[in-house]
Amino acid sequence: MTTKTADSKGRVTLGERFANRTVIIEDIDETEVRVTLARVIPEREAWLYENDKALTSVRRGLEQARAGQTVKGPNLKAAAKLADSIPDDAD
Repeated sequence: MTTKTADSKGRVTLGERFANRTVIIEDIDETEVRVTLARVIPEREAWLYENDKALTSVRRGLEQARAGQTVKGPNLKAAAKLADSIPDDAD
């Protein structure tokens, strides 16, 4: 336990282990607050954590990638050759 005194603006330093970290400050009651380390998820990514099916799928894909269970990608040379063989009707 550490005793600290708040400055004239009510600020207290938390120490090095909290340096450059995001925290949640929770008022428990008139005499107690709780400081919890936190991570922030960007708003545009929050949907993933709200959709169990999508999150499970992403986690499964990441596990498969880590295990080297990947599929061969498309043959881009063959696709380009096919595209080049199609007559251009724009002329």
